[in-house]
Amino acid sequence: MALMPVSDALSAVLAGAEPLAAEMVTLDDAFHRILARDLAALRTQPPEAMSAMDGYALRAADAAEAKARLKVIGEVAAGRPFDRVIGPGEAARIFTGGVVPAGADAVVIQEDTIADGGDVVINEPAIKGRHIRPAGVDFHEGMVLLKAGRRLSDRDLSLAASMNHPALPVRRRPKVALLATGDELVMPGATPGPGQIVYSNGYGLRALMRSEGAEPVDLGIAADTLAATVAGIRRAREANADILVTTGGASVGDHDLVKQALEAEDVEMAFWKIAMRPGKPMMYGRLGGMRVIGLPGNPVSSYVCAMLFLVPLIRSLLGREARLPREIALLGRDLGANDSREDYLRAQLETRADGALIATPVTQQDSSLLGNLALSQALVIRPAFAPKAAAGSACEILRLPL
Repeated sequence: MALMPVSDALSAVLAGAEPLAAEMVTLDDAFHRILARDLAALRTQPPEAMSAMDGYALRAADAAEAKARLKVIGEVAAGRPFDRVIGPGEAARIFTGGVVPAGADAVVIQEDTIADGGDVVINEPAIKGRHIRPAGVDFHEGMVLLKAGRRLSDRDLSLAASMNHPALPVRRRPKVALLATGDELVMPGATPGPGQIVYSNGYGLRALMRSEGAEPVDLGIAADTLAATVAGIRRAREANADILVTTGGASVGDHDLVKQALEAEDVEMAFWKIAMRPGKPMMYGRLGGMRVIGLPGNPVSSYVCAMLFLVPLIRSLLGREARLPREIALLGRDLGANDSREDYLRAQLETRADGALIATPVTQQDSSLLGNLALSQALVIRPAFAPKAAAGSACEILRLPL
């Protein structure tokens, strides 16, 4: 089977990936969820003209010059509107958030006044409209302020609450089941025996899933037998997973059984093996409504493939822009010519004094080196058959999550 280009593989993964159904959640549960439909304000904010400062509400014409003396006819506090009209020569004591009384068109701050018995002396000329927040200065009822597909921030939740929404329609979290495979894997904290390694892939992958808004389901580690791998696939179906992610067992060795197990469970394979480095043995297929991504076992390959394919798929199911944004940077060192596979080189970023973004690929690019992956902030993307590139030349990068 010929190696599939990365762009074709991504198109296959995203084909038919429609946003999941919406569900209502409370404001406190909506942080970083994806808004399922446009959200319009249910009220006008502020609903009436309100004072922006503590001071006195008055008619600007009555205090056009300093030292004007006005009669104080009452007090206006937030939540307690004044039921009288401010007439000529009158003022009302007002506090921040108080509704500006009818007849008043200005507020003079407390610091620019002197209370004198039942009067107030205005030491600074009043300016019409000053220190007044007009009705609707923030937003009006019916205005769409939050758009579908938005990942809700803390500030968005404050806005939604002010719009008078106690709950929000968000996309259901994609349920992503993760099945590791390999007799050689032991859990962190254990003492590896001869030929064994500590299992690491799942921790980074589940964190990546959560950061993208998915709900991880840990299916544990399956032994290198067809029966154990098939049982793991069936557990994913029983969990109603939207996506099954396997790690390891995707290559061509006698103990690499994932493809065989998937086909035994009637998974329709779209591709197996991609023209990329790292991550050549990645596979993808469908089992009914469940999508299946088979990641390589090498930890760097597993993570890079998850970034390039799993993250866009999760975003697509959430109604977000699926394709990850790329940027242009300058190479920090010379690179040799590339072969027939698209390269994703782990790289460190720095910004020069002149503002230029420099991407320097780490020297060792072996797909088992987690230390270099953890120190990297981006992937430098090298097309297939790219010629030699000198330090300082432009390159395309994909930033890694912080």
